[in-house]
Amino acid sequence: MPELPDLAVVADAFHAALAGRRLISVRTLAPLAVRGTPGELDGLTGQELRDLRRRGKFLIATLARDRIIFSPMLTGRFQLAAAATALPTKTALVLAFGDRASRPKDAARWTRKAEWMPPDDVPVEVRYRDPTQMGKVYVLPAGVVRPVAGYDDDLGPDADDPALTIEAWRDRIRRHPGELKNLLKNQAFIAGIGNAYSDEILHAAKLLPFRKRSSLAPEEVDALYTATRATVETAIAELRRRVPPTFEKQARTWLAVHDKGGQPCPRCGTRISEVKPGGFVTSFCRGCQR
Repeated sequence: MPELPDLAVVADAFHAALAGRRLISVRTLAPLAVRGTPGELDGLTGQELRDLRRRGKFLIATLARDRIIFSPMLTGRFQLAAAATALPTKTALVLAFGDRASRPKDAARWTRKAEWMPPDDVPVEVRYRDPTQMGKVYVLPAGVVRPVAGYDDDLGPDADDPALTIEAWRDRIRRHPGELKNLLKNQAFIAGIGNAYSDEILHAAKLLPFRKRSSLAPEEVDALYTATRATVETAIAELRRRVPPTFEKQARTWLAVHDKGGQPCPRCGTRISEVKPGGFVTSFCRGCQR
């Protein structure tokens, strides 16, 4: 599942590569993945892409008039490619962009002079691939109200939002009970964290995933905050090195504990435990997480 670090890298890269280009064609290959009428899709063509950003587990493309919101869910992936290259299997949507005068001035610094960056005078495509069509692409024409599942007033602050201070964290966490892993995955508490990075955060904080929030001492609440910010920051930096230009591939092998049941904990050497409640892997160390 793409989480905040994965989508932060995609958003930075695609904004740098696409902002200022006009959308010249839209191809829908898996209609179940797209929320929008044929007329609304046709109306996107000719509009310039002004901005592409991430919010929680969503990517938001802002065009001259309309918007497109991507909710990749478990299996959605993104590819940035030249138009002449073969489409990946199970591609659901293809957005083709023309050339542009120059790259955006607000492009993330790490994308500048990147070898994978498409030349400004060459057309480029964004392919959204989703084998299960679980994820969705929402077309939001100006003036049209269309609900986007999960993208509402209940969405909490992004886990890396500078406004999420330690004081704000302490206030928010008091209002959200339950087990710690579920707490971190609760998008109403903080947005962007899912199954993999919740394991990593809890390992960094030395807290067991099934502990109750109500059992935390004040210093443990603060340790969870520190671990959240540090884990997200480290992951984004690592993925910037590992992912481009294969944005459709998920890089997780470098993680400390997630999906590494039976391997030694990198901190204390204890064999990592693994359970699968609801079919989702939860990985943790009984030696150094309490």
